[in-house]
Amino acid sequence: MADKINTSNPTKSNEYFTLDSDQVDYLREAFEARQALMSPYACKDADAIYEFGDGGFSDGAAQSGQAYIRSPFLADVDRILNNPFFTRTFDKTQVFSFYKNDDISRRGFHIQLVAQTAKKIGAALGLNVPLIEAIGLGHDAGHTPFGHAGEKFLSDIYHERTGRYFNHNVHSVRALRSVAPCNLSLQAYNGILSHCGENNFATYSTSPCKSFDDLDETMENCYKQDGYSHCLRPSTLEGCVVRISDILAYLGKDRQDAIQTKTITNDEYYLDSFLGTNNSQIIQNATINIVKNSIGKDCICMDEEVSDEIRRLKGHNGVTIYSYDNQDKVLKTYVEPMMQELYSKFLDDLAQDNEDSPIFTDLVNSWFIKYRNPQYLDQNNHDDIVVDYIASMTDDYFVALYQHEFPNDPKSKVDLYVPYFD
Repeated sequence: MADKINTSNPTKSNEYFTLDSDQVDYLREAFEARQALMSPYACKDADAIYEFGDGGFSDGAAQSGQAYIRSPFLADVDRILNNPFFTRTFDKTQVFSFYKNDDISRRGFHIQLVAQTAKKIGAALGLNVPLIEAIGLGHDAGHTPFGHAGEKFLSDIYHERTGRYFNHNVHSVRALRSVAPCNLSLQAYNGILSHCGENNFATYSTSPCKSFDDLDETMENCYKQDGYSHCLRPSTLEGCVVRISDILAYLGKDRQDAIQTKTITNDEYYLDSFLGTNNSQIIQNATINIVKNSIGKDCICMDEEVSDEIRRLKGHNGVTIYSYDNQDKVLKTYVEPMMQELYSKFLDDLAQDNEDSPIFTDLVNSWFIKYRNPQYLDQNNHDDIVVDYIASMTDDYFVALYQHEFPNDPKSKVDLYVPYFD
């Protein structure tokens, strides 16, 4: 029989998890040295603002050394990684839906590429890398299934019923702050909210966000004004780095995925561009240009010619990849009406307090909501709860759920997936 773990002497066990004063001093000095080496325009950990508590940087945490092992923005990273909405991004569309192909990027892989690209730039510029990682990992946590098509379908339904707009960047903040709250810093939430890379510029400057009231006001404007969320600017240089890295991470990688789906040929993959002919060259050269132009500055910059070329390459992707007629037809023919029917079904289930419905078992009464947000049902209207549920779904869950709820509908009988051995 295996030995039982002895939990009878907590005083004894605490000896294993306590640092002596010299060790705490060493950690503090090393932490302070790293902070001192940062750019004067970096966001320091001491500046982290939290809605609840101090983010782990209390006097007690400092005295024990914990604050220097798990500093505030590192705590943000941990909290995002352990949030269920982050986990679900690994089975959501990045660009191509319904492909049984393990080499095609999913949303979760794109998130990692953004964070990694941004961390390299941030480290070179002396910025706060843990804050960059937190923003990068959290930026798409609220994205819908089926990519930007799914986002548009959900926004159209939501707007028709409420007059408000759905935007994945806004919902990423809502998911991590209000649905399954994990108490991130204001700087992390702001960077997530302001990450959208639909527009690129030669210069990325910051815009203040001094309080959670400011964050709430910005989010409300995004809900009320179409397109407002695309005009936001981060409050930190770390957020600016993530914003341009979002573009760099998909510019060439989406083309690699397009080869896998036979949307383009191998020959069409290689671009005639002074930035490079493939994904790695584009990221490397753009990164060098950004660092070259941004060292010691209070903004993130690149040469105008580089910014123009990124814009041109994005436009080229738009024509050759993002306007993929066959996929658009499938999404419009099947996913949009399926989403409309599920939306109506779950509104009815909430109105009837049907606790056997998946919206109760898999969201309202789920373990993570009961643990993190037990007042969730009482504090939200039914439309927002349905939007939270649909936005949280992975692609496969969405299809399986529709088949479960509407087994006799002809759409449930259609196999939408391109098989592995097609």
